[in-house]
Amino acid sequence: MNLVNAVIAVMGGALVTWLVTAWREKSGSALTYGQALSLTLMKFAVGARYRGFRESAELVGPVIYLAAEQSRLDRRLLKAFLPVGVFHIRLEGDTSLYLPLVRSVLAGQGRLCLYAPKEVELSDDAMARLAEIGEAARQATARIVPIHISGVRHSIMSFWTREKAPRKVWPQISVVAAPPFACSDAPAAALADQLADGLAAAKLRAADLDRTLFQAIVEAAKLYGPAREILEDSLGGRLTYRQALIGVRVLSRRFADLAPRGKPIGVMLPNSNGAVLTVLALASAGAPAAMLNYTAGPASVASAASTAAVSVVLTSRAFIERAELEKLVERLAENGVRLVYLEDVQKAIGWWDKVLGVALWRWPARRSEPMDAAIVLFTSGSEGAPKGVALSSINLLSNAAQADCRIDISQEDTLFNVLPLFHSFGLLGGMLLPLAYGVRLALYPSPLHYKIIPGVARKVRPTIMFGTDTFLAGYGRAAREGDFESLRMIVAGAEPVRPETRRIFLDRFGVCILEGYGMTEASPVVAVNSTRFSKDGSVGRLLPGMEMALEPVEGMEDGKRLLIAGPNVMMGYYLPDAPGVLSPLSGKWHDTGDIVEIDARGFITIRGRARRFAKIAGEMVSLGAIEALANQVWPEADHAAVAMADARRGERTVLVTTRRPASKSALISGAKSLGASELLIPDSIIETDAIPRLGSGKTDYPGLNHMAVAARSNASV
Repeated sequence: MNLVNAVIAVMGGALVTWLVTAWREKSGSALTYGQALSLTLMKFAVGARYRGFRESAELVGPVIYLAAEQSRLDRRLLKAFLPVGVFHIRLEGDTSLYLPLVRSVLAGQGRLCLYAPKEVELSDDAMARLAEIGEAARQATARIVPIHISGVRHSIMSFWTREKAPRKVWPQISVVAAPPFACSDAPAAALADQLADGLAAAKLRAADLDRTLFQAIVEAAKLYGPAREILEDSLGGRLTYRQALIGVRVLSRRFADLAPRGKPIGVMLPNSNGAVLTVLALASAGAPAAMLNYTAGPASVASAASTAAVSVVLTSRAFIERAELEKLVERLAENGVRLVYLEDVQKAIGWWDKVLGVALWRWPARRSEPMDAAIVLFTSGSEGAPKGVALSSINLLSNAAQADCRIDISQEDTLFNVLPLFHSFGLLGGMLLPLAYGVRLALYPSPLHYKIIPGVARKVRPTIMFGTDTFLAGYGRAAREGDFESLRMIVAGAEPVRPETRRIFLDRFGVCILEGYGMTEASPVVAVNSTRFSKDGSVGRLLPGMEMALEPVEGMEDGKRLLIAGPNVMMGYYLPDAPGVLSPLSGKWHDTGDIVEIDARGFITIRGRARRFAKIAGEMVSLGAIEALANQVWPEADHAAVAMADARRGERTVLVTTRRPASKSALISGAKSLGASELLIPDSIIETDAIPRLGSGKTDYPGLNHMAVAARSNASV
C-alpha cells in the first residue's frame, strides 16, 4: 500500500510539475495553453530543444515555414510551437490538390507549414513542386522560414530505413530555424533552388559544430554503434569504431609527450589504418597534425616542416624503405627534425597502456578546443613555395556538414579513397567526412597504381569515390568491365574534368562524375555539383553557410575575381618567412585568386587562376582555356599551358603536350572547326613524354615553366 501511495505521489508531482511548467511556458508567449502543454511534454519526453525562432517571431503578413519531414514526430514537434492557425501540408502528389489552398492562405496573410521530402538531393518532381510553391510565395511576398529537425532521423519514428539511419531510443532532438528570406525575382528553377538552399541552411545551422575532431568521431561511434566496422586498408586490416578509438587513445598518450599542446607534429604516412589512427591520436593529444607531402621532394618537405616549425615527424620504417625516401629522411634530420617511427612506438606500448585505452577510448588524452588548430596542410606548390594552412576543428567539421547538406550520404555507403591524406580533398572527403557520418571507409595507399586500383574497387565495391581528372582518366582506361559498377557517385576536384573522362565512366560504368571546386584554405570544398543540382562545365553552386564577393578584373568583361567567407575558411597561414608564426586571415574575406563566371542559378564556372592568365597586347588570355582547346582537339593526350615574358607583346604562351606530332597548323585547324578564338592558339608547342605532376595529381606548373625556359634557351643557341 505504501508503494502504491508513493507511485501516486510521484505521478501527481509529475503532473503538477507539467501543468505549472506549461503555464510558465505560455506566459509571455503567443502559445495557447494546449500548445504549451504539448511543447512541455515534447521537451520532457524526447528532450526537444528549439532555437533560431527569435528572428521569425515578429514576422507579419504571409509566412511559410518549410521543413524536410523525416519522421512521424515532426508535425507534433512543430504544432506544439508554431502559431495557432498554421496550415500543415505535405508536399507530395498532385500539386493541384493543395496549391489553391496555399495561394488562398497566403493571399489572406495567413501562415503555412510545408513539409518537403526528407532527402537532400530532391527528385525532379519534388523540385518542380518547390518551384510552384516558390512562385506562389513570390506573388504573395511571403517570408520563408526554413526549419530543420535534427535527431528525428535516428528516432524510432523515423521515415528513414534502418540501413540508412540507425535507431536510438533517446536521440538528441533539436528544432532549428534559419533566418527568414523572401523569394527573389528569378526563373522557376531558381525559385526551387532558393527553397532547397533554405532547407540546406537550416540543416547546417542545426549541425553540432562546436566539437573537436576527436569528439566528433567519438559521437559518431556512439550514434552508429561502437561495433560498426568503419575502416579498412589495402593490408587487409579492418577496424570498428571502438577498435579504432582504443588504438587512438593508446597512441595519443605517447604522442602527448612529443611536443607541447598546440605545437604541430608532422605526419608522413601513406593511406592506411595507421595513418588515420595517427591523425586522430594527435587530435586526442591536442597537437595539430602537419600533413607532409612526401612526394614533393626533400627540399620542399624540409621547407614545409620549417614553415610550420615542425620539430617531430611521425612515420614508419617500412614505409620509408618501400617508398625509397631515405634522402628525404636525411634532409629532415640535417634540418634538426626528429623522426619518430611508429614501429618503435608500438614496441613501447605496454599492457597498462592497452588497459587505459579500453577504459578511456571516449576521452581525449589532452584537452583542446574546437577553435584550436587541428590540422596543418600545405598548399600544393603549383605556383610557388608551399604555405602552411592552419585549419581548426570547426573549419573541418563545418565543411563536412556543408557537404552533407548538399549530397545524400548514409551508413549504407562505402567510400573508396585513393587520394593521399596530405591532399586537402583526401583528408576531408577521404577521411573525416566518412568517419563522422558513419560511412565505411576503404583506403588505398597510392593514386598512381592505375592498373591495380580498378581491381581493388571490384573487391571493395564502393558506392562513392573521390579523385582528380588525371587519376580518374587513368583508372577508366585500365579498368575492366564491372570494376566500378558498384559506384553511384564520383566527386572530382583539384583540376577540370575533361569530357573524355566523363564519357569513359558514364558509358562504361553508368556513373556520373560530379565536379566540385575547392582549395586548401577552405577545408577544402567551396562548391560542388550533386545528382540533382548540376550543370555541365560548372563546378556547382556555393555550399550553404558560405558567402562570396566578386571583384572586377582589368582587361576582362565576362569574368571576376572570387572572394569567399564562411565557417570552413582557414584560421590563417604559416609563411616561409615567419616559421611557426600563425598569420591570421585578415578581415572577413579570403581571395581565392580564381576568375569565375556565375549564372542566374548560382552555378560557378572557373575561367582560370588570376595568375594563369597571360596579358598579350592588352588582352587577357586564359591558359586554362588554351588547355581546354588542346583537350578538345587532341583528347587522347595530356596538355598544359604556361606563359613567358615577351619583350614585344608583354607575354607569350607555350603549350606543353604529350601529343606526337603536335603541329601548330593542326591545332589552328581544330580551333577553327570549333569556332575558338585565335587568341587561344599558343605561340609555341613543346612535345614531352609526360606532363610533370605533383603528388596531389595537380600539374607541376613551376616545373613546366623551367621546361619552357630551357626549351627557349636551347632554341636560341
